[in-house]
Amino acid sequence: MNKEIKIIECPRDAMQGILDFIPTKNKIDLMKSIIKCGFDTIDCGSFVSSKHIPQLADTPEVLRALENEDLGDTKLLTIVANERGAVRAAAFPQVTYLGYPFSVSEMFQRKNTNASRQDAFFRLKSIKDIADASSKKVVAYISMAFGNPYEEEYQRDEVIEWADKIASLGIQIISLADTVGQAQSEDINYLFSELVPKYPSVEFGAHFHSEPAHWQIKIEEAYKAGCLRFDGAFYGVGGCPMAGNDLVGNIATEHLIQFFSGKEPMHIDLKEAQNSMNLARSIYA
Repeated sequence: MNKEIKIIECPRDAMQGILDFIPTKNKIDLMKSIIKCGFDTIDCGSFVSSKHIPQLADTPEVLRALENEDLGDTKLLTIVANERGAVRAAAFPQVTYLGYPFSVSEMFQRKNTNASRQDAFFRLKSIKDIADASSKKVVAYISMAFGNPYEEEYQRDEVIEWADKIASLGIQIISLADTVGQAQSEDINYLFSELVPKYPSVEFGAHFHSEPAHWQIKIEEAYKAGCLRFDGAFYGVGGCPMAGNDLVGNIATEHLIQFFSGKEPMHIDLKEAQNSMNLARSIYA
C-alpha cells in the first residue's frame, strides 16, 4: 500500500524575506485560507527574535486569531531558534510542531542562531525537552545539507552523522534543507537512500530551495530514494535571509501538487488551494 505524500505549505518561509511589512490581518486571512486546503502541515510563523526576522514579529497575534479555527487534520508549525522561543511557541495549544534549524555549516549556524554546532545540538536537546513537556513535537531541519556558499568543506557523510545524533534524541521528523539551492542529484539520492531505510521510525523530509528550472529533478531524486514529505511555498516565493546570499526561492507548492497528482494520495482540495494561491499572489506582490 502506498504511503501518503505529505505536503507542507510554508508561508512563513515565503514571507520572512519580504521587506515591506505585511499587515497582520492579511497574514491571518492567508492562514485561514490555507487551512482549508488540506495540507499536512502549515509552517505558519516564527518565534525567532524580531530583530532578525521583523516580518514575523506578529506571529503570536496570528496564532491567537487561529485559536478557534477548525484545523481538521492539518497541523501548525512555528520556527524557534532557542529555548525562549520554544517556550513561547509551546504556549499555543494550536501549535503541534516546533521547528528548529540545525546546520551542518558552522558559519551558517552562527549566522542563523548565534551558536556553534555543538551548542546548537545541546539547544535542540533542550527544545525537545520543552516540546515533550508541552505535548508538542519537534521538526529538526538540517540546514546546508547539500552544500554551503561559504567555501566550507561539504561532506555528505557528515550530514548522516548529524542526523544520527538528532535521531538519538528521539526526534521523529528530520527535514534535509537545500538552503541555498545547490543540491546535486547524486547527493540527494545518496542521503535519502541511506537515511530512510536506516531509521524506519523517523520521517525524513525535503526542504528544497531551487531555481525554477531545477525543481523537478530534486523532487524526483528525493522521491525515488524514499522521501514522502516535501516543503513548498506558493509560487516558489521565499528563501533564507540569514544565508548571506541572494534569496533562492522555495519549491513552488503548485509544482509539488502537479508532480504527485496521480502518483500518490494527497487529499488536497484543489479549489481551495487555487483560492489560497490567488490570495498569496496579492499578499506577496
